[in-house]
Formats: sequence, structure tokens, C-alpha cells
Amino acid sequence: MRLFSRKPVNLLPALVLLAVTVAMIPNAKEPVGLGAKAPKGAEILFDGSRQMLDDKWTYWQGPRLAATLPIKWEIQKDPVGSGMVLNTNDPAAAGGKYGAADIVTKKPYRDFRLHVEFYISKPGGNSGVYLQNRYEMQIVDGDTTSHGMGAVINETPSPYYAYNGVGKWNAYDIQFRAARFQDGKRTEPAMVTMYFNGKKVHSNQPISQVWGGPNSGIDGGNDGGKGITDTPGGLKLQAEGHDVLYRNIWIKEMDFKKADTNF
Repeated sequence: MRLFSRKPVNLLPALVLLAVTVAMIPNAKEPVGLGAKAPKGAEILFDGSRQMLDDKWTYWQGPRLAATLPIKWEIQKDPVGSGMVLNTNDPAAAGGKYGAADIVTKKPYRDFRLHVEFYISKPGGNSGVYLQNRYEMQIVDGDTTSHGMGAVINETPSPYYAYNGVGKWNAYDIQFRAARFQDGKRTEPAMVTMYFNGKKVHSNQPISQVWGGPNSGIDGGNDGGKGITDTPGGLKLQAEGHDVLYRNIWIKEMDFKKADTNF
């Protein structure tokens, strides 16, 4: 007995719809988030080796410097993965003495694309990523204020929702445009766009000044941090006496003609 009759199915409309839908999907952005690999033309700043640490980094010669070379930041095994990582817990910075043992790249930069991964070992862990050794992208567990995790310090709210938490790796992907000058006067402020663990948290955010005073970074002591100069600066990582770890750090020099850092 015949229970049903088979009729030919016309798949053409569905295939056409699928093709149109795929064509409408925008091109994927360049890789961001944990494990993002350095693109062509980028410079690796830390690959887990002591040699690269010594070759590319030094202590920042700020007014509070209390450490002496060689760099005392320890290289240790990744606590939750493979490879070697960098621990910021320099003895000279015990008690939260920022500026006492911060490390900075020997090479200065203007505009760039940056990737850096960090891991906070214990609640309250504190460090920071300084763009051009001026503008801090905050790293601190437990702080959801404008001085807190992921904030352009004191200038934006903390995107704390994007934070993976203590005992997990996190990633900042940043495009930065340096301040512009004409005849020695600043005509455009610095600008930053940032992804935090793959989520876009800052978009074309202007940065007005250096915060934290002269112990913080370049120009921190100039007119209360508002006296920005046209001097390139290195990438700086902050020591505050905490077990904050770093890995997979790379940078690619850029030249943003317009005030647009979106990616």
C-alpha cells in the first residue's frame, strides 16, 4: 500500500537565498582576543624568553625608579597553559610603588596596533599598559570605576563586563593614534580603539592627558599631566607588587592620517 507520494522539491529558491545572505555578511575583522597571532609586519615584544626581555625592554627611568638592571621581573611557566610568561612582581615595587620598577620598550612608537595578554593571579591584582609611556589602559581586579579594569584611566567607564576574572587569561587589542601637533602646539588629542577579550569596549576614544603625576609616565609632571609633548614613547608595563602575568605581546607600527582608529 502506498502511504505517501513523492514530489520533486525545488531547492533553487533556498540556494539563491543562502547565496544572497552570505554575500551580505561583511568581511571578518582581523583576529582579536586570546591567542591572536602577530600579523605580517608586526614586531614581537615578548615571546616568553629571557633574551627577548633583555633585548627589547628596560626599566623606565622615572623619578621613582628604585630597581637596577638586569630586569627582576621573573619568567615562569604559564599557570594554566603552555609556554613561559612574565611576572610583574618586582621586589622594588612592593607595596604598590608604581614607577619604581616599571618596564618599557627600548624602542619608542607613535601610531600602532597592539596586542597584549594578561593574567591576574589573586584578587586585587594591579598593573597597567601604558601607550607611549603616557596613557594608561588600566588592569586592576575588582575596580569597576573609571579608574578600573579596562578603562582609559580616569576618562572612560570600566568595561568590567568583558573581564574574564582572576585565574584566567585576558586580552587587549588596541589601535592607537598619537596626539598631533603644529608649531609645537597640540592640535588633536591622542585617540584609541580597544577590544577587551574580543569585545569592542572603546571606539575612537580621545585621551586628554597623562594621569598619575610624574611617577606615571612621560609628561605626567608637565602642567598636571596636561602638558603633552610631541615625543614618541615606548610601551610600558606597570609593576605594583602584584602577581600579574603577561604573554603574547606584539605591536605593529601604523600611520593614521585621519583621526580614526576603528578596526
